Amino acid sequence: MIWELRHEFKVSLLIDVAEIPRSTYYYYEKHRMDEDKYKEIKEEIANIFAENKGRYGYRRITDELHNRKYVINHKTVQRLMNEIGLVCKVRMKKYRSYKGEIGKIAPDLLERDFSTTHPDQKWVTDVTEFSLFGQKLYLSPILDLYSGDIVSYTICDRPALSMVTDMLKLAFEKISDDTNLILHSDQGWQYQHKHYQRMLKDKGIQQSMSRKGNCLDNAVMENFFGLLKSELLYLQDFDSLAQFRTELEDYLDYYNNRRIKHILNGLTPAQHRSQAIFVA
Repeated sequence: MIWELRHEFKVSLLIDVAEIPRSTYYYYEKHRMDEDKYKEIKEEIANIFAENKGRYGYRRITDELHNRKYVINHKTVQRLMNEIGLVCKVRMKKYRSYKGEIGKIAPDLLERDFSTTHPDQKWVTDVTEFSLFGQKLYLSPILDLYSGDIVSYTICDRPALSMVTDMLKLAFEKISDDTNLILHSDQGWQYQHKHYQRMLKDKGIQQSMSRKGNCLDNAVMENFFGLLKSELLYLQDFDSLAQFRTELEDYLDYYNNRRIKHILNGLTPAQHRSQAIFVA
């Protein structure tokens, strides 16, 4: 009796399989196994995506999976993200601070050479404007080209000279005198001001400026502002300017200390900078 039941089951199975092409059967069988195989990693991908508020694409998600000891390549991660419908949400009136030559124009020492060999060798700075709820907010950061970390920043409701001088004071606390580093900016009026230029000279910093109307001379800073607006301003809704300011400060901390970079081998800017200083 048992033999007959087994025989009937085998026959019915062969009949079912025979009703579809062999290639189709094995395709769906493989697909079913793939889903089971990647179930855990899909959940981890979704967690990483949510933790970073949709700011990570497949390459940085792959890096983070590697940090979490998962062995998987970026092409598979990209395919799995497409399957579960996860798309990086990253997509600007630019603040123009140029008001003509009101002071001394510094030479372009950087000459679009953004490469560095150690921290605090080349810094770049600029000002960007946010316009929300009929009000404006201005961000003035300094970015180190070595790790891409934000050295210091100020946030103000108007683009006054104190915005950039206070930014310098915060940055100066992190370096010694006479480092001979280059600080590059555009030709904005703040950077032409004699007080700003005297602060740099007294600290032993070389001032560098982009050529007039040439944004590519400060491309790294431009790219950072584009990234910030894509990952913060355009990514979520805000109830007030005060809430946006709080989220902006949180994003700058996130960018330095929690947001990994593929170009830094999956490290955050802060980790990469600390690693370089430790080795030195």
